[in-house]
Amino acid sequence: MRELLENYIARPVYKGIKKVFGGYMVKRAVQRNLTSGIPCKIVIGASGVSQQGWIPTEESESLNILKPGDWKKYFHDGQVDAMLAEHVWEHLTREQGSRAAAMCFQYLKLGGYIRVAVPDGLHPDPGYIEQVKVGGLDNQRFAASTGSEDAGHKILYTYKTLAEVFQSAGFRVDLLEYFDEQGKFHSKEWHPADGMVHRSKRFDGRNRARTLNYTSIILDAWKDAV
Repeated sequence: MRELLENYIARPVYKGIKKVFGGYMVKRAVQRNLTSGIPCKIVIGASGVSQQGWIPTEESESLNILKPGDWKKYFHDGQVDAMLAEHVWEHLTREQGSRAAAMCFQYLKLGGYIRVAVPDGLHPDPGYIEQVKVGGLDNQRFAASTGSEDAGHKILYTYKTLAEVFQSAGFRVDLLEYFDEQGKFHSKEWHPADGMVHRSKRFDGRNRARTLNYTSIILDAWKDAV
């Protein structure tokens, strides 16, 4: 059905329909949760992947995290309980990433958090780095699928540089998974119900042979009550 619509309706019109519908669904879900007293938990850049109890958002259809007007469509300041962003921040420049972190801080409740995962710039496998680096294989794939060179990775983080982005926005950072400068992998126990990260030590199928072929820097950034 989707292909039929794209073939027979002008692309701008189709995109407009998707944006209106996507925005309506997010707004309805947020209002339902707030009315029912259910925690408001959102996935940023869900890419069609949903998790029970979480509201998925998409940059092109509902929530562009760099646009204050998009946030204001759905939330008041301090209204969101939790956020999840798996492999989103590497698609922003460092400056954009800092602005996005500040927006998340503004809309999270005191005691709320955002779980973030990005490719790990200190992963010891050269093949992994070749895939995820700026201009790497992932960029080529994104460019081919979107028709835009601007859709790919714009930065490759280490655990230190990613933590700095969120600390500078006022968050307290708890690192959950990452490689250090000596190639040692660090991990803490974390619960998928608090934000499922598929590209992780435990859940990425490429790690089944007990080799860490694909991992991410994963952190929780907390907006602590003062």
